[in-house]
Amino acid sequence: MILLLSLLISCLPLGGDASPISCYNDQGEAVDWFYLYKLPKEHGKKSPQQGELYLLLEKGSDGWTNGKGTVNDTTGALGRTVGQMYSQEKNTEFAYILYNDQPPSPDLGDRWVPNSGHKGGHTKGVVLLDKTQGFWLVHSTPQFPPVRQEGRFSYPSSGENNGQNFICVTYPLERFQTIGEQLQINQPNVYDCDVPESLASLVPALAAVCKKKLLPGAHISPHIKPVANRSVTLTSKGGTDFISFAKGASFDNDLYHSWVAPTLQSDLLVQFWVRSTGVLPSDCSKGWKVLDIKLIDPGQTFTFKTSQDHSKWAVSTEAAGSGPGGGWVCVGDINRNEAEEKRGGGTVCLRDPVVWKAYRTAALQCEDCGGETVKC
Repeated sequence: MILLLSLLISCLPLGGDASPISCYNDQGEAVDWFYLYKLPKEHGKKSPQQGELYLLLEKGSDGWTNGKGTVNDTTGALGRTVGQMYSQEKNTEFAYILYNDQPPSPDLGDRWVPNSGHKGGHTKGVVLLDKTQGFWLVHSTPQFPPVRQEGRFSYPSSGENNGQNFICVTYPLERFQTIGEQLQINQPNVYDCDVPESLASLVPALAAVCKKKLLPGAHISPHIKPVANRSVTLTSKGGTDFISFAKGASFDNDLYHSWVAPTLQSDLLVQFWVRSTGVLPSDCSKGWKVLDIKLIDPGQTFTFKTSQDHSKWAVSTEAAGSGPGGGWVCVGDINRNEAEEKRGGGTVCLRDPVVWKAYRTAALQCEDCGGETVKC
């Protein structure tokens, strides 16, 4: 009996259901934020954990550390964080939104505006909060996470072959209205959500996302110009400033070269899913270089091609000139290709020397603007 109770407790965040809704690390401690790099399957190895191993970087750490177990474990950072949604008691007042352009089942969710002829955003994420605080998890994994009715956390086999990225940030309640407005611009495919009336009055934008309503003027209409894009600063519970970039379908341009690079005043190296049609080449016009990454080795684990990585992240080429905060890192959910210029999506950026070094050293080879593969 004692062993059974210990196992049940280990599957919950530290403190069980009484713990605050937050991002959690591998030790079950509430953290302000973390980055998680799910590694792809390593060719030539047949370990049963292949495709589920990950690296973790949290606030206050010195860089990437090997994840505890696998991304499918309920006691790991991802399992503890997202698992809170399934462990909340029935009488607890909380809100959640699950969105993914590739939902767990094809019949979950639909296009943002029925019969509009436009696809929704190329976006993936989880929002979970109560009347005090919560977290926003932005990621790149198809068919993740399961709907809440399934009752338990799990990681899909569809996300194992390729690399995936996650950024989790803990925010106070007052930030979630702005997060909801950003999501309204993104036009996400919401496949499971619940925003009870007690919280809907506090974060009406999130309630609107759950009901698939856009910002005023953001709907597709020949008479009203949509909200094309907006960037906002979101300050975490612990006081870290992140910049959220959100674009809608009407933005009709590349997120990174036309907007993120000039806003951050930085040349960027970008990792994205290259096994799609209409991939945009590296671009050195308009005063900023945006180079496509070709070869990656995060945490000096093993080297793999960008074609094995489904992540969507960007890192500034240099830390110098970026101020005392170091260089920039952005983790999001949209790729550099022609089709996604016309779809909603975004990225969340942080200027931090440790995070910058972790991602900058991961980029080994890039495509220069002449189409040649060079050292990043």
